[in-house]
Amino acid sequence: MAARSGEREPPDPVRQNQLLCERVRKELRCQRLHTQYDVNPLHRVHTITKKPMSWHDNIEEPADAKFLNLIHHAALEPTKKYAEPQTESQEIGWNTTPLVSRVLKDSALCKIQRGSAHHTERYSRKKIIRDKHRKQE
Repeated sequence: MAARSGEREPPDPVRQNQLLCERVRKELRCQRLHTQYDVNPLHRVHTITKKPMSWHDNIEEPADAKFLNLIHHAALEPTKKYAEPQTESQEIGWNTTPLVSRVLKDSALCKIQRGSAHHTERYSRKKIIRDKHRKQE
């Protein structure tokens, strides 16, 4: 221990080597070599803007199909990208199709529509013909 008078002990070479080895181990553990670069899927830009006054940059070039497919694939919602949910939170809303199909045209299922149909029949000037058989008569 160092004395409280502000004097320090001379550096211990064994302790310094130990600290250096620990630091190198931590750096090597966290260091990764990135060799494959990809497009950021959160940044939805198809092209990079060019200089407006240069004539050779304004020549139309064919679009790279692979790049466009990558951009459009990144913009898809997760249900179209993946076969199964990738996270726990995706499992909650993964299946969005209703289990029972609703027939919206059937007024017998909805009390409000039944009441409004009765109201329009009762107070309308012309009688509403509901059945196909009545139309033919």
